Parts: sequence; structure tokens; C-alpha cells
Amino acid sequence: MYTDLPEPALWDHASTLVDPDDFDEFWAATLAQAREHGGPLRLDEVDALVTTHAYDVTFPGFAGDPVRAWYRRPRGVAEPLPVVVEFVGYGGGRGHVLENLQWSAAGFAHLRMDTRGQGSGWSRGQTPDPWGSGPAFPGVMTRGIEDPASYYYRRLITDAARAVDAARALPGVDPSRVAVVGGSQGGALAIAASALTDVQATVANVPFLCDVARAIGITDAAPYSEVRDWLATHRDRAEDALRTLSYIDGVAFARRATAPARFSVALMDVIVPPSTVVAAHRAWAGPKDLRTWRYNGHEAGGPEDDAEAMAFLRQALRH
Repeated sequence: MYTDLPEPALWDHASTLVDPDDFDEFWAATLAQAREHGGPLRLDEVDALVTTHAYDVTFPGFAGDPVRAWYRRPRGVAEPLPVVVEFVGYGGGRGHVLENLQWSAAGFAHLRMDTRGQGSGWSRGQTPDPWGSGPAFPGVMTRGIEDPASYYYRRLITDAARAVDAARALPGVDPSRVAVVGGSQGGALAIAASALTDVQATVANVPFLCDVARAIGITDAAPYSEVRDWLATHRDRAEDALRTLSYIDGVAFARRATAPARFSVALMDVIVPPSTVVAAHRAWAGPKDLRTWRYNGHEAGGPEDDAEAMAFLRQALRH
């Protein structure tokens, strides 16, 4: 059922988020530090037993930490291809090498980033998060939430930006044609990576981590409930936590993103309230489209979203 703003108020919703004064400096310094640490880009070919070249990739992420990924591209294609950098939803990892082959099957080069410290919920991962934090609620939403410098999503968003850097250096890739895609948490990372790097197209399906202060007050569903439960215990730290969350909010990143973008929103989504997606879409600074799934929850358009995203990227990347 519908649990958020009724139409037409939903389509008129705009976030009240106030960007931190040092937002741009914070992220510029974070990425500069990550790039200074550097580290090797490693590729090991894997026999995936399908008509796709597959490589086990390790690239340097936040503070040079090694991050895993799968790189796949169609066999028998010599020319450089546009590359799709894909980010994963909450609790998942890069998965098995035989999963998620649709992008390479569609003729794109495809880099699917692992998710540090996750990948044990519904899709496995192999990248640890070696950074500790103070007391946190189970999950990653409150790890280091007392300070933006220590917050988990500072590290993960940096990994996403560095994944775009890594994608441009992969063999068989046209570095002038890079797209970022993802759903839910992956959509949040796609929005952030679009703001922090130079990409040519963005797909953000039911993106998480947008208009966060509003979201934690209007849904009981996880993962936003992790923040609410932490705040219910740490009653005196709400101001600190909300300040931290403002540095990773997709609305702030959307205000700085100019690539052509395709969003999707599901009006019966209780995990990512639709008004928070509308807020990020409204804030997007570049050309944009919003696909509405009126009777769907967090699954949104499923394969229909995938098909429409492929058509969008074929046009945006002229593939």
C-alpha cells in the first residue's frame, strides 16, 4: 500500500537538506588522499565457462585498501567498449562470477564492484572493511556515525569513485564512455560517483541514502531503522549523527551531478520511501528522467528496469 506522501504532493516534494559548508572540500580531500595512497590494479583471468571474458580484479579504494570486483566483457570483440560500473545493494557483494552477466551479454564492458564489509546477506563478497568504529547497531549504517571522517559510507563512497578510476584503466575499455549503475544502496553509490567523477551516464534505481533525515522518520524498515534504533539509545548524539549523514546524502551529491540520468521510483516501497527518491531526482543538476512503478515495492521494475536502463545507456553511450 502507499505509505508516503499522496500524489500530487509527492511530485512537489523537495528536500530541506542543508549541505555542509565544507562538503566539497571534505570529498575533494578524501579522494585526493585515496589517490595518493594508490596501489596496484590487478587482473586475473577466470574461466567462467561462458561466452564472456571474466577477470578477478583488485583495485585500490579508500586509503588504498584493496577492493575486489569482477570485470567481464564479450568474447570476440576487439574494439574498446563503453564500460558499465555497477554497485551492489545493501548486504550484498560482487557475487559469483556466473551471476549478473546481462551487461556483458548486451555488449558492454562491465565492472561489478564488491562492497567492503558486506556480502553475507543475499550475495557474497570478499572485501573486508579493516577500519573499526565505536559502538554500532548491527549492520553498517551506524559504523562511525559520530563523525563524517570515521563513517562507514565515507569509505564505501570513496571505493565507488575509485572504481570509476579503475574502470577507465581496464584493457578493452573506452575511457571516454563510462556509466555508473545500481539499485538501492547501489543507486546511492551511482549518484555519489557521478558527482565525484566524470561519467557520461547514470542509472539509479530506487536509490537509498537520499533525503536521509526524512527517511529515518517515516519508515520502520531496515536499513534506515538501524539509525533510528541507534539514536533511540544514543539520545544525546542526534545532532552529530545527522550532521554526519548530511555528508553522504544523495540529495547533496545530486546537486553536483550533471551526467544524463535515469532514476526509478516504486510508490509502494517501504524500504526507500518514494519521496526521498523524488527529492534526489528533483535535485539532479543534469538531464534526467524518472520511471515510476506505481504498484511495486523495493523490487521496483525488476527486469523491466534493467531493459529500460540498457536502452538508455545504449543511447547515452552511443553503443
